[in-house]
Amino acid sequence: MTVIDDLAAPPPGSPRTAVRERVPLLLGALVTGAPIALGCEAVLPAEEVLMMGGGLPVRLRSVRRRLARLLYDQRYGVRTADFADLTEFGLDHPERVYYSPAHWGTLRRALPVGDVGGQDVFLDLGAGKGRMVLEAAGRYPFKQVIGVELSPELTEVARANLATTRLRMRAREVEFVQSDALDYDIPDDVSVVFLNNPFRGRTFAAAMDRLLRSADRNPRPITLIYFNPVEEEHLLRTGRFRHLRTVTPWRRRDTGVFGTTRVYAVTA
Repeated sequence: MTVIDDLAAPPPGSPRTAVRERVPLLLGALVTGAPIALGCEAVLPAEEVLMMGGGLPVRLRSVRRRLARLLYDQRYGVRTADFADLTEFGLDHPERVYYSPAHWGTLRRALPVGDVGGQDVFLDLGAGKGRMVLEAAGRYPFKQVIGVELSPELTEVARANLATTRLRMRAREVEFVQSDALDYDIPDDVSVVFLNNPFRGRTFAAAMDRLLRSADRNPRPITLIYFNPVEEEHLLRTGRFRHLRTVTPWRRRDTGVFGTTRVYAVTA
C-alpha cells in the first residue's frame, strides 16, 4: 500500500471506519453529484437522528458531512476527505493541529470571485492534502497558488491530488512546498492567505510576524481567510489585522469559532 493509500483510509476500528462501513455506500448510491450533496447538507435538520443496525444512533449532520466530502473527492478525482494526525509522521507538537479538511465551499463563501485578479497570489499555510489549494486554483484566476505543508507525506498526497484532479485549473501556476511555515519566506506578492487552524500559540504568532514582515517589505492589500479562527485574539491584538466579515455554516445556532470562517485585511 502506498503512502497515499494509507492516508486515504481511517484506521480499522475507528468511529470513521464504522460509519463508512454502515452508511456511505448506501447513501452514495442515492446521491450521485456533489451539488446534490450540498443540497443534502443544507436541507437535513441538524438534530435529526438516523437509527442504524443494532440501535446505534448516528447524527445525520456527521453522516451528511462525511458523504459530501467523499462525493466531492470522487467528483474531482482526489483524496482529501480523511483526517490525518501528525503523530503518524513523528511531527506532533502541542502547537500543531492535525489535518482536518475544510468544506469544499469554505473558500468560495468567504472570497468573492470578483475580488481576485490576474496578479493575485494565494497562499495556504498548512495545506495538508491540498483541498483549499485546489479550490483556489480551480475557482479563481490567481496568478499563482501555493500550498505550504510541514509533512512530506501529506505534501506527497497533495501533489498526487494536483496531478489527478478533474478540476480545470484557472490559476496560471500551482505549487506545493514542503516546509515548516516558520522556515518559509512568504513571497512579497502574496495577496490572499488561507489558514485552516494549522498551528497555535507561539508558532501562530511567529507565522503572522513573517506575514507582516512581507507586508512591510512590499506594502499591498492582503486578505487573510481564517477557518476555525482560534487565535483571533492574537491577530486583533497586533493592531495590524482588521476584521471584515464572518461566514458561518448554514443553520448555525451558536457563535463559537469552530466551523466559522473569518476574513481580515492586513493593515499598514
